[in-house]
Amino acid sequence: MPPISITAVSAAREIESGDWARLSPGQHPFLNAAFFGILEDHETAGPACGWLANHLLASGENGAVLGIAPTYVKLNSHGDFVRDWSWAAAYEQLGKTYYPKLLTAVPHTPAQGPRLLVTAGEDAPAIQQSLIETGQEMVAANQLSSWHIALPADDEVELFRANGFLVSHDVQFQWRDRGFGDFDGFLGAFSAERRRKVRAERRKVSESGLQIEVRHGNEIAPDEWPELHQLYAATFDKFGNYAAFSPACFAQLGATLGRRMVVFIARDATKPVAISICFRSDDTLYGRYWGTSGQYHSLHFELCFYQGIAYCLQEGLTTFEPGAGGEHKVARGFEPTIVQSCHWIADERMRQLIGQHLARQQSGILSYADEAATHLPYRNSEVDLKLDAR
Repeated sequence: MPPISITAVSAAREIESGDWARLSPGQHPFLNAAFFGILEDHETAGPACGWLANHLLASGENGAVLGIAPTYVKLNSHGDFVRDWSWAAAYEQLGKTYYPKLLTAVPHTPAQGPRLLVTAGEDAPAIQQSLIETGQEMVAANQLSSWHIALPADDEVELFRANGFLVSHDVQFQWRDRGFGDFDGFLGAFSAERRRKVRAERRKVSESGLQIEVRHGNEIAPDEWPELHQLYAATFDKFGNYAAFSPACFAQLGATLGRRMVVFIARDATKPVAISICFRSDDTLYGRYWGTSGQYHSLHFELCFYQGIAYCLQEGLTTFEPGAGGEHKVARGFEPTIVQSCHWIADERMRQLIGQHLARQQSGILSYADEAATHLPYRNSEVDLKLDAR
């Protein structure tokens, strides 16, 4: 194929929105110019928070964009879901420097998906290879410790592995429509005991008098966001987490993404008391942010899980990824799912040590996923379940 040139650009908005749209999955809520651009504009993913944009751009001889790898130089590990804090500590103990590192990911978003966005066709492997080799060269040229590909698509993992990347494993809990039809059909696949527990949880919320509403991003006025944002921020603060998104950032995301943002709101009379902020593609709902101003029995389950499942069944979405962690999701129908990230470690000795650590960790993670699957609420004869490919 003709020569490929790779450049690094310092802002997502330097890449034409049409190129993002052409190279990304259809109607993806995160892999688009608007999502990256808005997060960078509002410093949600900006230098003040340790995110320095260095997006890799592959171009052909005529200047046409052939590929994008959304990439940042990271000064910390906040919001990237690489789970490498212990690696940074090990570097420090050995007198080595871990930060800055290179990261290809969607900021603040533990959602699996393609990380090398390339034009389809016979030239795709060559474009992907050029992007990978350029990233590795950037690590060496800038004396970075490492390059991390957070939660790439399954078909990209082996490509990175073939280029010397280590592979880490993690477990997420995801819901899939197994032909349930509607929410009653979903519960009908549960054992009787588990079905009673879910209905009891939903009844508690119903009897509380709270009103639940479902609204898309473009249906929420900008002046509503400060009050909604306070629920999210206060909950993050309560658990010692950093609320990276501002009210203005949420408002712009909602106005721009429209139906690709889905917000579940619980109100006591007219006052919002809890919120679950999600995003959606053509086939998947992504749960992201929860917040509440009080203690309401089972409201977290209702707003973060059951409303999302009902929305998926109504809208024809086949997958619901409610975010990282949370064993309590298993009893409510979310299946343990193996996800992977890839890591290029520049220092040969550290690469060996981290590789040994990941090899030991992998067997435990896979065993944990298998054991968690035994606690799913489904009657075995009703739903054909299997863990995703590893």
